[in-house]
Amino acid sequence: MKLATWNVNSLKARLPRVLEFLAEHRPDVVCLQETKCAADAFPDDDFAAAGYVGAHHSGGRWAGVAVLGRSDAPPTDVRAGLDGETAAEECRWVEATVGAVRVASVYVPNGRAVGTPTFDQKLAFLDAMAGRVAALRGTPLLVAGDVNVAPTDLDVYDPPAFATSTHVTPAERDRLAAVLRDGDLVDAFRHLHPDTVGYTWWDYRAGNFHKGLGLRIDLLMVSRDLAERLVSCGIDRGYRKGTKPSDHAPLLAELT
Repeated sequence: MKLATWNVNSLKARLPRVLEFLAEHRPDVVCLQETKCAADAFPDDDFAAAGYVGAHHSGGRWAGVAVLGRSDAPPTDVRAGLDGETAAEECRWVEATVGAVRVASVYVPNGRAVGTPTFDQKLAFLDAMAGRVAALRGTPLLVAGDVNVAPTDLDVYDPPAFATSTHVTPAERDRLAAVLRDGDLVDAFRHLHPDTVGYTWWDYRAGNFHKGLGLRIDLLMVSRDLAERLVSCGIDRGYRKGTKPSDHAPLLAELT
């Protein structure tokens, strides 16, 4: 079983690249973030032509998340939003069952600046995530997406430069750790690559991608029973290159 997550930073702008990705990798499950489209503009027909069905939570030009499954195993039992999130209209969480796995696609708020209302919103969202995965604990579970938290300093190209910024504060990291703990989840990339530097996001500015100045803020988190079946997990940097790339690269994992 092949799993993937990708913050595409607008389906309208990135749809040809997404379809290229689906054709190349043929994942069984795909979690997308920052789809940035209205519900009636979600490209169902394009995905159907590619052999996929989408369950999505769409709110227009901001955020938006989706779970794609192959046409022969489409997403079912769809649930959107989280109890306890403070800006539900931003459409940051959608979950569905694909095959025997409960799958959630998530886009955690950025937080902007420490000590601001948007930062408090981020912490509240992470708390709500922890509550939901705790309720799902014990089922085969995949929670994947842009968590906007670098779990450790190994996931930051220059930790001192971020010392007073979002994405690395103890408050954020502690809450992400609670999501993993309360859901009995495993960070798939770090599980297989405990000491490897691997970034999933690079700022568009100043050639940061080519300089290797990135963050690992996109995660595939799997329940412990699925983690036992992990055989690979890696980042496809090729999709951060070329025509109209997202500022994120897709992350893929494979289970036996």
